[in-house]
Amino acid sequence: MRGVVPSTYVRLLYEYLERQGVAAAALLGVAAPEAADRGLLRYPVVAWRTLLQRAAEHLRDPLLGLHLGQTITPAHFGVMGYVLLACPNLGAALARTLQYQRLLYDVNPMRTTMEGSDLLLEWGVDQGRPGALVDECAISALMQLMHNATGRRIVATEICFVNPSPADIQPYRDWFGCPVLFGQAVTSIRFPRALLALPLRQPDTVLLNVLERQADGLLAQLPPSDDFEQAVRRCIARLVREGQPELEMVANELHVSTRTLHRRLAASDINFRELRESIRQHLAEDYLADPRLQLAEIAQLLGYSEQSAFSRAFRRWSGQTPYDYRQRLLSSG
Repeated sequence: MRGVVPSTYVRLLYEYLERQGVAAAALLGVAAPEAADRGLLRYPVVAWRTLLQRAAEHLRDPLLGLHLGQTITPAHFGVMGYVLLACPNLGAALARTLQYQRLLYDVNPMRTTMEGSDLLLEWGVDQGRPGALVDECAISALMQLMHNATGRRIVATEICFVNPSPADIQPYRDWFGCPVLFGQAVTSIRFPRALLALPLRQPDTVLLNVLERQADGLLAQLPPSDDFEQAVRRCIARLVREGQPELEMVANELHVSTRTLHRRLAASDINFRELRESIRQHLAEDYLADPRLQLAEIAQLLGYSEQSAFSRAFRRWSGQTPYDYRQRLLSSG
């Protein structure tokens, strides 16, 4: 699982636990991030998932992601929060969310498309599946931020999650106020594009220009990302469900020649087959961390026609069976 989250979310979890009367540092085993880091301190999303799991188990709250996201405010994001608040309308705020998403939530990238009278926000599994707690916290936080910025409740037309359905989906319908689907190909939010014209509560063009310059400076301080390599990774992760993605297939998806793809990967000292196997292995490990997914389902998600083929591949990668790997994860949790 690739990707990082800003310290904003970890600080949010600390505040939430302290309000519940829980000594957060003792429970989580890591020090609380300082507010002065401006969100530049990054936590691997795998570590973030572990913190959420520990907190959820301690609180006996499987809906912690949903509950935690509802407590977020623009102030938690510092400069970026004020950038969003200073925008003239919701559409402009979402455009800045897309522009500065590495500062806000640097896991699977957000994509936006217009479909008739709807706007669709999508997050794939290009860099792996963070899991239900992580995804639910992120989506509920985004909806809460839109509520804070506009001063009115934003109700989506439909919300989808890639994760398997929980036993009771009513709490999700109650909070989001719309149909919520699980086990989908991507995590997404669909809502009427007319909502993009909603004015925000504190628009300020002059302040927005100043804040954007600060945000650009923060963005420049982040480690560089190889967009082409990420595009290749996203493409392989998307195609893997259909079987064994070959070099030609990926090149065709990216609209480059196989020679160009091979040359650009070689320039970064990347072997295509090794990259493909690495992505499959990381996806497998992410899937196995979700106890609601059956081994046969995971094999299918990874493009294997039979569970036995997946088991042989996983043993080759890790030296153990998928079942043994999952049991070790559960026992160490």
